[in-house]
Amino acid sequence: MIIGIGGAGGKLASGLSKEATVINVSEVEMHKLGLANSILAYTNNEKGQLVGSKKDPNIGKTAFNSVRGQLLDIIKGNAIITSSGGGTGNGITSQVLNYVSSLEKVSDINRTQFIIILPYAKKEPSEYVNNTIEFLQGPLWKGVDSTNTGNTFLFSNKCKFEGRMAEKAFNEMICNSLATLNSIPEKGDQYELLEGHIDREDFEAYKSKSFFNYFTDFEYNPDRYFDEQMEENYNELMLRPDVPIEALFLLEVPENYDHTVFYNILDHFDAQKVTPIYSVVRNPNIDKPHITVSLLYSRKPADLVDDYNRVAEETTREKIKKSIDHNTKMEKVAVNMETRAEEVAREEGTETSEIRNILKRLGKI
Repeated sequence: MIIGIGGAGGKLASGLSKEATVINVSEVEMHKLGLANSILAYTNNEKGQLVGSKKDPNIGKTAFNSVRGQLLDIIKGNAIITSSGGGTGNGITSQVLNYVSSLEKVSDINRTQFIIILPYAKKEPSEYVNNTIEFLQGPLWKGVDSTNTGNTFLFSNKCKFEGRMAEKAFNEMICNSLATLNSIPEKGDQYELLEGHIDREDFEAYKSKSFFNYFTDFEYNPDRYFDEQMEENYNELMLRPDVPIEALFLLEVPENYDHTVFYNILDHFDAQKVTPIYSVVRNPNIDKPHITVSLLYSRKPADLVDDYNRVAEETTREKIKKSIDHNTKMEKVAVNMETRAEEVAREEGTETSEIRNILKRLGKI
């Protein structure tokens, strides 16, 4: 089962399965999805039920209490998909991760997978970036470190913004990508099995491991080095992986094709000291070999925070520079940087503390 939390998570969940369950503080947004399974999270706000959480994770964290019993029951062995930048998805998912990490031990079959959509720091509001930093270094770090979570999939909005894509098209790309990965055991049942074996139980056991999961798929050319092809066919929807700890692949070959080329792939992983689980099948519907490959790696969420902090600092510094350059008529000696920081914050809609921190680092105040 797929559980979509928040606006972005709900849209993606509905694209993955019409049987998905969506959770939101906005009844209007849930109604638009037209799904039978929806849970309204109550905010107990003095102004009544909200139509959204206004990028504030605290609203989502509060709303979690109203759905706690239902949600903690259905997440067992299933997948949550959400965005880390907003309020509802970030807040409710943070509470789920805090709960999961507090447990003594979660069995493999009951571990929850987390599919997280990260904002593109260069193009999205600072609130989204700051929410993500707190999410990565707090709840997600604790969840993964507890080894009580299943696979965590880190997608990024970078592809959407740099490709100038419509949200619907971008969401379809993510859904199609996940569907390709999840079709591995079905293809093993559907087509003639030539080597290895990945059944449903093997696949679910693989996805229950508390690591980050990066995957991609492409037409495989056995006459070229596999690592070169992996680099050329990098999944642009996801963050780049670290050195793999475990791996899995499905190789599909056409009719009358020498399937022993799969040994080339095993050689690649052997050089990385990784022993993958795999299936090789005969697919009569293709003309060239095709591979779907997944890598599990252990890069900690805390490592990702450095990237976001760096981009956030660069963006804030640029905002300050533009605003000061725009007002070059005043003499430099007359500029009170602390006062100017407050003015810039109001003009740009940025937190004053954020700009003050950057100025302190630069030695300006």
